[in-house]
Amino acid sequence: MLDDQALLQALNSTPVVDGRRQDLWRDDHELDRWVREHGGSCGDEERRWLRAARDALQAAGSGASAEPRLRHVLAGVRKVPQPGPAGVEWQLEVPPERRLAVELVLAWADVEERMPGRLRPCGNPECRLFLLDRSRANTARWCSMKTCGNRLKARRHQARARETPQS
Repeated sequence: MLDDQALLQALNSTPVVDGRRQDLWRDDHELDRWVREHGGSCGDEERRWLRAARDALQAAGSGASAEPRLRHVLAGVRKVPQPGPAGVEWQLEVPPERRLAVELVLAWADVEERMPGRLRPCGNPECRLFLLDRSRANTARWCSMKTCGNRLKARRHQARARETPQS
């Protein structure tokens, strides 16, 4: 199964660079590198399903309705209990080309259940990245304090300085 880090890598595969949205997964070679790291086979159908799952999860994470798209990715998927030496394990029954896409959705669902409200988009409206807030107070607002946090704090400071009349 995919973990939190793989989920963030997928969600953050559409960064804004120099003011323009990039899609790192548009390049098959870039996506195939991620797929190989997570045990996939790098076929055209697998790429298509992964892009669809990522897009649906980005929409859901940003507050848009993604239910129909998630339903499409998960259609016909089953988890079947299998007894084993460590007890009961759940086996995913899904066509091989959809396995990683389904695991991506399940990783998102797991994070939402274990850490509700902690997976969210960066607070910088010009940024498309997501963060997983692991802070005790659940107050993280930016994907990176070095980039988005400092940038927004500097803008607010400059705006306040312009509004303050000079003595």
